[in-house]
Amino acid sequence: MDLQQLKTRYGIIGNDPKLLMALHKAIQVAPTDLSILIHGESGVGKDVFSRIVHDNSKRKHEKKGNGLVSVNCGAIPEGTIESELFGHVKGAFTGADKNRKGYFEEADGGTIFLDEIGELPLSMQVKLLRVLENGEIMPVGSSTALKVDVRVVAATNVDLVAAVKSGRFREDLYYRLQQISIYIPPLRERKDDIPLLFRKFSSDVAERYHMPPIFLTDDARTYLMNYPWYGNIRELKNVTEQVAVVETERNITRAILEDYLKYVPEEKMPALYSDAGSYGTGSAAITDRELLLKALSMGQMITEMRTEITELRQAVAQLAQGIPLSGAVAQPHNDFTRFDTPISHSEVQPLVIQSHTNDVVDDITDSEVVEDEPLALEDRERVAIIKALNRHHGRRGLAAKDLHISERTLYRKIKEYDIKV
Repeated sequence: MDLQQLKTRYGIIGNDPKLLMALHKAIQVAPTDLSILIHGESGVGKDVFSRIVHDNSKRKHEKKGNGLVSVNCGAIPEGTIESELFGHVKGAFTGADKNRKGYFEEADGGTIFLDEIGELPLSMQVKLLRVLENGEIMPVGSSTALKVDVRVVAATNVDLVAAVKSGRFREDLYYRLQQISIYIPPLRERKDDIPLLFRKFSSDVAERYHMPPIFLTDDARTYLMNYPWYGNIRELKNVTEQVAVVETERNITRAILEDYLKYVPEEKMPALYSDAGSYGTGSAAITDRELLLKALSMGQMITEMRTEITELRQAVAQLAQGIPLSGAVAQPHNDFTRFDTPISHSEVQPLVIQSHTNDVVDDITDSEVVEDEPLALEDRERVAIIKALNRHHGRRGLAAKDLHISERTLYRKIKEYDIKV
C-alpha cells in the first residue's frame, strides 16, 4: 500500500514531510512485533497511527474480530488499573464475584494500544515491564501467571525523558517501549496542511447537513496558518464545524474567525512537545513541578520585596527624626533612597514624634514584619495549590491555569496532599 492509498483509507489530510515520514515509518514497522512508542501532542491523531500499525500487521488476521484493544491509561483510577489491565479472579477483592479477563488477555494474539502511557502509576510500570519482557500477566488475586502474546503500541503527549530524570517513569520501561519511535508533528509545524484540513472538515459538514460550502478569504487563510492550534486537529475540526454551521456568510474572513479563535500566549499554555525531546518554547525541558516552583518563587520574591519596603520606610523615618543609621550609607536613587547595608529589626527604634501644639507625645511604631519560616517543597506546593483554589472559588480548571500546570496534575496533587475542595 502506497502513502496516498494509506491517507485515503484512514482519512489523513496533508503533505508535510514530517507527517509523510511518520506514515512511512508506521508502514515499515507494522509487519514486525516490535513495541512502538508514538510521540505527539494531544489532538494530532496518535490513535489513527495505532490502527495503521495493527491493520498492516499479521496480527489483524490471527485474532477474531478487530484484534486491537485501546486503553486510555490516564482515564482509569489508580486503584482499579491493575484489574483492568490484567484481570482478576473471583474473591480477589470486595465485589469480585467472578473471574474477569483484563485488557491484555482480551488482546491475546492481537495488539493493545496504551494511550497516555506517561500517566501509568510506578507500581504498574513494573508489571507492564514484566509483560513486555516475559509475555506474562498475573491477574489480581491469582498465584499463577498467564502467558499472553500481545504487541504493545503506546502513545504519550508528555516528555518521558524528563519523566525518567525526575523519577516519574522507569528508565528500563521507557527503552523497552521505545524499540521504535514515531513522532507526529503538531499543526503549527505543518502550516500548509491547515487550509486543506479546513476545506475537508467544512465539506463534510456541508454534505452532512445539506448546506452550501464555505470558503476562506486570503486574510482568513493566512490567519489560520499562523494560529498556534494548541488543540491541533481536534481543535481545528471543532472550529471549522462551528463556523460552517453558525455563520450565514459563506465567505469566511479573518474577522469572522477571530470570534471563534482566541489566541492564548504561549507562556500561558501547558508544556509542549518538541521534536528535540524537550518541551516548551526553549531548549530546556519544563515539568509541571518546575512551573509550580516558579509560581512559588514569585510569591516568595513579593514577600521579600514587602519586607524591604517596610525596612526602607523605617530607615527614612529615622533620618527624618535625626536618628543616625548604624552602618548604613544613603545614596540617592531616582525618587527614593536606597541603602547599601540593610537595617536589622533590632537596630530600628520606635519613632517618637513630639507634638508642638499640646505637648502630647505619641508613640508611632511601624507594623511588625513577620518573616515566614522556610517550608519544605511539599508544603510550599500544598500552600500554593490551596491559595489558587481559594482565589478561584474551587474551580480547578482556573486554578490549574493560574499555577501553570495541567488540570490532571492538579487533580493528582489535590489527592496526594489530601486537600479538601
